[in-house]
Amino acid sequence: VVTIGWVELVCLLAYVIPRTAPMGALLLTGYLGGATATQVRVEDPWFLFPIAVGVLMWGALWLRDPRIAAVFTPACFTT
Repeated sequence: VVTIGWVELVCLLAYVIPRTAPMGALLLTGYLGGATATQVRVEDPWFLFPIAVGVLMWGALWLRDPRIAAVFTPACFTT
């Protein structure tokens, strides 16, 4: 459990640093995907919680990083 916590902390630090934020978001998405798969496997009704955290994480990155906004914003919404 301690090792998993350290891995998550390293991913979080990569997400907090602006230059490495996209890589941190990608690593955290994989981490949250594993959490979701584990909760689905044991039939936990809270399996949507890691999905919601991942959506919020990418939404925050979309708001703070123009490179990510350029990737996720459709061309019809740009001026």
